[in-house]
Amino acid sequence: MNLNFPQLAKITLFDSLSLLLVMLLFVFSLQLNAQQIETPEQSVIAQQLQQLKKEVIALNRDLFVLEEDLLFPSSTQVVVYLSMDVGTYFNLDAVELRIDDKVVSYHLYTEKQIQALFKGGVQKLHIDNLAQGEHQLSAFFIGKGPQDREYKRATSLTFSKTTEAKSLEISIIDSSVKQQPIFEAVEL
Repeated sequence: MNLNFPQLAKITLFDSLSLLLVMLLFVFSLQLNAQQIETPEQSVIAQQLQQLKKEVIALNRDLFVLEEDLLFPSSTQVVVYLSMDVGTYFNLDAVELRIDDKVVSYHLYTEKQIQALFKGGVQKLHIDNLAQGEHQLSAFFIGKGPQDREYKRATSLTFSKTTEAKSLEISIIDSSVKQQPIFEAVEL
């Protein structure tokens, strides 16, 4: 028997989300009915509704984690993160990510996103399934460099995918010695 798990996961996830929607509608209808009832039981019903809402939120979180596990099993999972230094010598506009010469991600940055990266934030740039073996990661950075000039640089990394999940980080680091940004890609 040949099962296609991602397709099965989508059907199960869709069914679960439908159930979640029905539960939410039920909760809201109970809440409306509870508002119309003017008895001492109203506070008990309100507490039950709050508890049910918390359970629905927890169920939604669990479904999201399950979906990630089913769609991206650790044996094929590759995650690419982006981090950034203070940005004195480079103002980031966009990043294009390629794996094995195939564009897998392109991201334009807002000022808020750049500020979050400057403050130590790390962005999950891409998550994908890859077969075991050698792969090539290339990242292209577009922005403004020293003296406010247009700047386009790239970095690449050859990595080996095994049966374990693989995490990669792309970093933009200021080099005060060179007075230029340095772009690095490393395995975590």
